[in-house]
Amino acid sequence: MAYGKQADQDSSKAAIRALSDNFGEKCSTTLVMREQHGRDESSFTVPPPDAVVFAESTQDVVDVLKVCATYSVPVIPFGVGSSLEGHLLAVHGGISLDVSRMNKILAIHAEDLTVTVQPGVTRKALNEAIKHTGLFFPIDPGADASLGGMTATRASGTNAVRYGTMRENVLALEVVTANGEIIRTGTRAKKSSAGYDLTRLMVGSEGTLGVITEITLKIYPLPEAISAAVCSFPNIEAAVRTTIQIIQMGIPIARVELIDVNTVRMLNKYAKLNLHEGAMLLMEFHGSPTAVKEQAESVQGISAEHQGQAFEWATTPEERTRLWTARHNAYFAGVQSRPGCKVISTDTCVPISRLADCLLESVAEVDASGIPYFLVGHVGDGNFHFGYLLDPNVPAERDTAEGLNHKLVRRALSMQGTCTGEHGVGLHKMSFLIEETGAGAVNIMRIIKKALDPQGIMNPGKIFAA
Repeated sequence: MAYGKQADQDSSKAAIRALSDNFGEKCSTTLVMREQHGRDESSFTVPPPDAVVFAESTQDVVDVLKVCATYSVPVIPFGVGSSLEGHLLAVHGGISLDVSRMNKILAIHAEDLTVTVQPGVTRKALNEAIKHTGLFFPIDPGADASLGGMTATRASGTNAVRYGTMRENVLALEVVTANGEIIRTGTRAKKSSAGYDLTRLMVGSEGTLGVITEITLKIYPLPEAISAAVCSFPNIEAAVRTTIQIIQMGIPIARVELIDVNTVRMLNKYAKLNLHEGAMLLMEFHGSPTAVKEQAESVQGISAEHQGQAFEWATTPEERTRLWTARHNAYFAGVQSRPGCKVISTDTCVPISRLADCLLESVAEVDASGIPYFLVGHVGDGNFHFGYLLDPNVPAERDTAEGLNHKLVRRALSMQGTCTGEHGVGLHKMSFLIEETGAGAVNIMRIIKKALDPQGIMNPGKIFAA
């Protein structure tokens, strides 16, 4: 696959010399380090960046961007490398800017339910740091991703049905722009009518408009009571119809995840579990003991109407952790089920009323194709994920999987959904952006990109073609 013009080699070498002089050992050109920063969880194979620089402060980020702007060399922000759509790949060469050492909790304002962090802080580290306050950060994409990366990709996850996505939970940012200028967007106030909403512009920009160096987030009181449950169904349709009814009745469920029978089998083998082998909903309820009991009873009744069976409760933290760990291990269970495979992971999101139609048609297609797969979904908000398991030595399998992905996305778009609910566009979904938003909207995006990054050095080749 071709990826456009590479950075000028003389300019790149000059930039690396300047960065080496400035950063010393924090600037690396070793092949092993470059390769580590030249891959993510996508299936793309791309040459590694020309160098890696480890930033430890906002000033470090400023210095890197000023050097790269001087020599017109691309900069690709890097967190922990858990992205799924090729976001951090150096498709035009350049410098990988690793912010993982910027991992400080800068301020906890428990009384205001906000926290300010550097971008290298991971979601698990944040929750560990604030647990003594009785508060938590709910966005849970599965991987222990960095909060900078989660902000840049507008991530969400299993709790989104109740707590929203990063879009709803980022209050303010500090961003270093392409020319090395530090700007601040938003405040810790709950609302503002002051000017353009630059915070929302940066959330989901995938490193193409600047480098995020501070994030102010909403945090929430830990629920007084939490209860989780699994329920098996005779087929996917019954599980999805149950979910639709739960949401349409306004039951404030915190999590509701679909796991198809293929994935249940993979998880049983991978994690040595004994889950009932059928389509499954994994649910969680938050609130007071009385509210949790009422929610759970209502959901159990709805599940029974749709032939739900093997309803199993998990009320202790250990039992809940076991269930959610299994859910988050779906990717690894899928990979282990076909040793040596590559995964094309894709997601779409549709209005909840169209979820059953979209899922059932998509499952029928992939079953007919013969491609092994796993299927999980944050179905409470209409979002689901396929992981196609490919033999890298059989090019026809990749072609088949990409064909399935194209049909899946176009089906979601025809139902007024989106090509990506939470993975982001990156490289993999670029061709669908115009179909979803229209050429006029993409042209506006290009105008904004050109205004903020006139040299095109910020993570070039992502979201849309220049």
